[in-house]
Amino acid sequence: MSISKVLLKWYDQNKRELPWRETKNPYIIWVSEIILQQTRVNQGISYFYRFIEKYPDVNSLASDSIDHVLSLWQGLGYYSRARNMHQTAKAIMADYQGKFPEQYSELIKLKGIGEYTAAAIASFCYNEPVAVVDGNVYRFLARFYGLTEQVDSSKGKTVFKNIANKIINLKDPGKHNQAIMEFGALVCTPKNPECALCIFKNECFAFTYNMINDLPVKKKKIKVSKRYFNYLHLLYNGKTFIEKRVENDIWQLLYQLPLIETETQVTPEELQNHKQWIELFDKTSFKITYVSQIIKHQLSHQQLIARFYQIEINKPNRFVKSKYILITHSEIYRYGIPKLIENYFKTTLH
Repeated sequence: MSISKVLLKWYDQNKRELPWRETKNPYIIWVSEIILQQTRVNQGISYFYRFIEKYPDVNSLASDSIDHVLSLWQGLGYYSRARNMHQTAKAIMADYQGKFPEQYSELIKLKGIGEYTAAAIASFCYNEPVAVVDGNVYRFLARFYGLTEQVDSSKGKTVFKNIANKIINLKDPGKHNQAIMEFGALVCTPKNPECALCIFKNECFAFTYNMINDLPVKKKKIKVSKRYFNYLHLLYNGKTFIEKRVENDIWQLLYQLPLIETETQVTPEELQNHKQWIELFDKTSFKITYVSQIIKHQLSHQQLIARFYQIEINKPNRFVKSKYILITHSEIYRYGIPKLIENYFKTTLH
């Protein structure tokens, strides 16, 4: 029996009941796949339901503002996913008459839709025999075949993609793709895989040669850089100031408190000598009422070392008025804000 037939039989008996598995609507599949790119299923389901309730189709997503989309996405992280989805929704409405392309070769041209998502939509919705290759598939193939190519190298990606396409079920590629991903998610897991119960253990290279923990092979981890963020929670007549992050950087288009980024960790006294601090408080009386502990916030390749300052001011100067937006504290959650700032507000606004 072929690998695909074994996988399909296992899938029919063991698959999880997930909301996006009961449809061939490309919009629904697209939303689910983008959410699950960097998010576990158990966390992603609630976001999926909220997203589909707010934006039931591509037109409703394209018609709304990016601020509202980012606000709904808040807490999921990797916000470029939401920005790309919004742009792609607009492109589908403008260039494809509101309908998703049906071919992999066209889908992959859309912003934020890479090889994995294009293959998922093409195979799940349109039965195109193109393999989905995600982390679960890399892991299963590496262990089963004993593949030692680095999965995150260009050569490795080509090797794995070719093998995945060779074993795909041509009659039901969509179901095959879901089955192999599900098997990797539930049985051939990164840690403590269910080898004793595995239907492939007698044929599995890694199991036979005791290499489960050695495969798949990845490159060395990218060095994590450190950044030092000093947030100023300016309090004025019961209101606070925020700004939108517009630079091509983390959290682009999200909102934040006034930020002074320094090259190293600084003391409150050192911060007050910073050029930006002087601009903020020029001709303004201020009183620092609270300084938080150092907070470490981990991103994929960056560690943010943050501190929050609550500062009462009697009157904002021209610089503050021109650079920041004044809002009430109750309005904060209408804006998309990073998890780091959301956590701060949760502990301070009571």
